[in-house]
Amino acid sequence: MSAVDIRNVTKTFKKEAAEIVALCDTNLGIGSGEFLCLMGPSGSGKSTLLNLIAGIDRPSKGQIMVGGTEISQMRESQLAVWRNHTIGFVFQTFNLIPVLTAFENVELPLLLTRLSKAERREHVETALSLVGLKDRMTHYPRQLSGGQEQRVAIARAIVTDPALILADEPTGDLDAQSADEILAILESLNRESQKTVIMVTHDPRAARHATVIRHLDKGVLLPER
Repeated sequence: MSAVDIRNVTKTFKKEAAEIVALCDTNLGIGSGEFLCLMGPSGSGKSTLLNLIAGIDRPSKGQIMVGGTEISQMRESQLAVWRNHTIGFVFQTFNLIPVLTAFENVELPLLLTRLSKAERREHVETALSLVGLKDRMTHYPRQLSGGQEQRVAIARAIVTDPALILADEPTGDLDAQSADEILAILESLNRESQKTVIMVTHDPRAARHATVIRHLDKGVLLPER
């Protein structure tokens, strides 16, 4: 079964009087349990495609099916609930809240659920254990290294047990060792937890961790090599 099915998707943006084509007539099937890497130069449409899959943005034309659900026609309120249960998003810049501890940052998505306080604690501890940071639960972002901050961000992304993990340049702000640790975690989530992972990167070293690599150029998804 396809985790994601993108059919004839085009995305355009208005910039002053001009119309910018970010993605052009894109078709892509992503199998359940795949680790897909999207590569391409800056401005090629990689992050646009990731945002469309996450329901953060909407296509100008075409259909996006995630887990058999068409998300392109959902209302914003429906999308917010769907996204919280289905998508775990990892950003390049971590996006942690500085005044919250690692535990509290990871717990945030669970505050939108009906879980009890004890159930939330169990989920957070499990997520932090999976990224090797259970001993840093009470630390604030300023007390963590960049690699540890990104691991907290991954724990936050997986705490709701989403089907899809979307990672936008997750190693872009990290040194080589921290980057390797983050990629190993994503690979482990894919192999051992059967998560479908879609990662955007321009780094060939990072791409080697994926099972499928696709390239975008000027909004066009190139044929598989």
